[in-house]
Amino acid sequence: MKKQQWLRRGRLIPVALVFHLLPVLAWAQAQVKISGKVTGADGKGLPALPVQVKGTTTGAYTDVNGDYVINANLKEGSYVVSFTGVGFKPQEKPIQVGATKTFTLNVQLLEDVLGLNEVIVTGTSVATSKKKLGNAVATVSAKDIQYSAATGIDGALQGKVAGAMITQNSGNPAGGISVRMRGPSTIVGSSEPLYIVDGVIMNNDSRQLIDLGGYTQNRIVDLNPADIERMEVIKGAAAAAIYGSRASNGVVQIFTKRGKSGKPQVSFSTQFKTNSLRKKLEYNEYPFRFNNTTIGDNSQTAVQRYDYQDEIFRTGIGTDNNLNVSGGNDQTKYYVGVSNTYNQGIIKNTDFNRNGIRVNLTQKMGNIFTLSAGANYTMSSSSEIPNGGITEAYGALTGFIFANNYINPAKDPVTGKYPSTSPTAIATRTNPLEAINRFDFGQRVNRFTGNVQLNAKPVDGLNIDYIFGVDNYTQIATAYIPRNNTTPGYNEGLSQRADATVSQFNNDLTASYRKKINSWLESISGLGGTIQFDRTYTFNAKAQQLGSFGETINNGTTVSSEYRAERAIMGAYIQQSFDIANRFYVTGAARVDGSSVYGENERWQFYPKVSASYTLSEENFWKESAIANAIPSLKLRAAWGQAGNMTAISEFDRYTIYSPVVYGGSTGYFSNPLLGNPGIKPERQVELETGVDASFLNDRLSLEFTYFNKDVKDLLFRRSMAPSSGFMTRYVNAGTMTNRGFEALVRGIPVQTKDVKWISSVSYTHNKNVVNNLEAVIPFDGGFGQVAAVNGYALGAFYATFYARNPDGSLLLTPQGLPQRERGVQGKDGTYTIGRDGNGQPSGAILNRVIGDPNPKHVFSWINDVTWKRFNFRMQWDGMAGFDVFNFTRRVGENANYGGLKGYEAELKGEVAKGTSAALFSIMENWIEKGDFVKLRELSVSYNVLPKAGRIRDLRVTLSGRNLLSIDNYSGYDPEINAAGQTNAVRGFDFVEVPLPRTFVLGASVNF
Repeated sequence: MKKQQWLRRGRLIPVALVFHLLPVLAWAQAQVKISGKVTGADGKGLPALPVQVKGTTTGAYTDVNGDYVINANLKEGSYVVSFTGVGFKPQEKPIQVGATKTFTLNVQLLEDVLGLNEVIVTGTSVATSKKKLGNAVATVSAKDIQYSAATGIDGALQGKVAGAMITQNSGNPAGGISVRMRGPSTIVGSSEPLYIVDGVIMNNDSRQLIDLGGYTQNRIVDLNPADIERMEVIKGAAAAAIYGSRASNGVVQIFTKRGKSGKPQVSFSTQFKTNSLRKKLEYNEYPFRFNNTTIGDNSQTAVQRYDYQDEIFRTGIGTDNNLNVSGGNDQTKYYVGVSNTYNQGIIKNTDFNRNGIRVNLTQKMGNIFTLSAGANYTMSSSSEIPNGGITEAYGALTGFIFANNYINPAKDPVTGKYPSTSPTAIATRTNPLEAINRFDFGQRVNRFTGNVQLNAKPVDGLNIDYIFGVDNYTQIATAYIPRNNTTPGYNEGLSQRADATVSQFNNDLTASYRKKINSWLESISGLGGTIQFDRTYTFNAKAQQLGSFGETINNGTTVSSEYRAERAIMGAYIQQSFDIANRFYVTGAARVDGSSVYGENERWQFYPKVSASYTLSEENFWKESAIANAIPSLKLRAAWGQAGNMTAISEFDRYTIYSPVVYGGSTGYFSNPLLGNPGIKPERQVELETGVDASFLNDRLSLEFTYFNKDVKDLLFRRSMAPSSGFMTRYVNAGTMTNRGFEALVRGIPVQTKDVKWISSVSYTHNKNVVNNLEAVIPFDGGFGQVAAVNGYALGAFYATFYARNPDGSLLLTPQGLPQRERGVQGKDGTYTIGRDGNGQPSGAILNRVIGDPNPKHVFSWINDVTWKRFNFRMQWDGMAGFDVFNFTRRVGENANYGGLKGYEAELKGEVAKGTSAALFSIMENWIEKGDFVKLRELSVSYNVLPKAGRIRDLRVTLSGRNLLSIDNYSGYDPEINAAGQTNAVRGFDFVEVPLPRTFVLGASVNF
């Protein structure tokens, strides 16, 4: 009995101890208040910056004035409070929790010119700082693109990323953009980077469902730039080893805006813009024409000349409106944004309209799980005027260039009919005004992208992420040409509809574990896997011989086609990183990828990666020497990696395809010209990059320099087959490609005072692309047979006819005194031997050689951003040099059969012999021009009218412009445009593509 009483008393001892220790526990877990203000170098408060007690989940964001307050329960001990922000150098302040429970910490954050402390997400679930990476990464924030006046984010990136060549191929309202990181990496595939938006792999198709003359939209145009928080651009193959083979051309990671703890924040912005033609082509104004094309007969007839461009182009207007609301608390955060963009083109009756809504939610579930979800819906439509086609003869600008401009293009006021404006005996084209006023071409796109992300932190240092992403769009293109028109081949009318429905899904599971092994060594281990699937359905129906009424395809004789395809991609990686003494970082990784488009024996591929960086300026000998004053930061880095290109061919290209045909009332099958090859494998890319990052003058000046060498082997291309095989081509792995060059970014702060801050940056990229080990010259579609891959030259070189010349270099003329093409014996690989007859005239077959290179050797930009009190001024110049443009526009417009351009006047005036234009028409070398240009790409000035008044946080008015000035010697509209659209191999080909407009924008934004 006594024992039991003792036991009962013993059980009560812990309870009693708890009651006795409650005051002690309450004292040990103290209520602590940390407050203060975070300001910039100018002394002004910095809003929305995170303040965190390191090693805990305790933190807060600064308010609109830069003030913050943290109330937390903390045990006794030492803590470090960190202050961070994108573009600022982080600071840390120690506190000692004990008798003192209230702390006031005021911090001034300085500009991080070098950006070594920027937080980068590299495809694993662990974020890291830029100084720990061995490969080059560029970051672009929302403030860098807010005044760009670009319709899409790819256009907004122009000139802002060293190592990237970004060009706008068309001046249409949603004209397509081409982005190349360190040169092209494939022949038959795409060299566009992989776009990832909040973990969702975005489809950036450039589908031309109906022939518009090469003009296509990038589907990245569906993303609203106003929703972007920041972008990270990873350019090397070392990063692709983590992201997989779809990232062999680089990665553009896009992070959209999210809510932060605090009161709801409301932002509204509106813009009004004008788009106008920057430069017209000089047209033929000579008031006479030849009566015929017979050489020797110079008789002429008086005519009136018309400038068709006045009737084709206009000044378009546009608006852009954005409204978003964000907020939340420590557990739940939200962001909702709605937008509308309307943009008229400079071609009459063209426009682009985009409406969208984005919702982002983040919910904490206890101390372990965080659930995030995002959804974006976009609906866009566009009215199109075809530019003429590579295969079709309709269009406004083609009608203009193929016209005799002494014919009045206006419709007959009595009959209402438009006259034919081109010579009927040669190559007829549509009357351009009829194309504008009677044709009805358009596109509609509905797109949904969504993501669900679950993050778990079950134990200290372990981070697990699962991401499910979906991207689905439906694109519908329609075309209508009424009966009784001037278009050759479609006099009885045309009705066409083409649809594409594309769905893709990505499932990504990653895990990482961070462990501090000892005081000088930290380990970060990661592994992950992905399963990706996409499905494509297309349908095309085309009707001719239309009835008198109705625009739909059931109003005529119909021909239709259908395509369905599915593709699966799987991959897994493992990565190990070490942080040694907070100055030496090394990473090794391995990845395997598999794609269903390749045969079973070549489906799975292995890609390794290794990188290292060394922050030399962290060494004590450096810090304690005088050199630290001149060079505060110095980092050396290197990376090597392999990647594939598993998307270079389509789903069925490894097969021999048989198509149905109806013959004699029965269905049969015939083989396509492409012979299947189940043994083809993915192209393999091996890249080495080395670089240095340094800062100077007390971190007022920085330098990022990277040398890269990217080799691609097992290139895929179509090899010609012997006619006896029954096929024309077959995909094979052969040939190599090399991109070798360097990129540099210099950024500085020339002036930084309380009222004025001037940030200036200069970027430069040099790249030399060479294709080798091809068995023969490979011509490309889209360049009228004038573009090819040739051993020893850059991809897409202009390969065509050239002048016959005398030994001294002068032109070898015909007996009639006209220039002529060179002739001789042509080799299969592009080599040739010149031939001469007994009179010294060219003999043999017509020869071709490389006559130009459309790939720029130099890409550069200069950006200046000046803030003075309430004013902000931003100016961006960028340009390209060392490349050629094939001016096919001038070739047609200066020909005697049409003669609508200024260059033909010399023949009419007798300054050159009659027949010169006809002779030059077939000498392609004559139409190659230097494309070098420097453009005033962006210019803006903004003024903060109302810094703070009541509930209004600020009200800003902005005037900006885009493509305001181009300094070049190019005779065409614009050396930047490309009639072949976003095609990988055919570049620098100008065939009356819509020029880039000069844009002015007046906007206002208000934040509540």
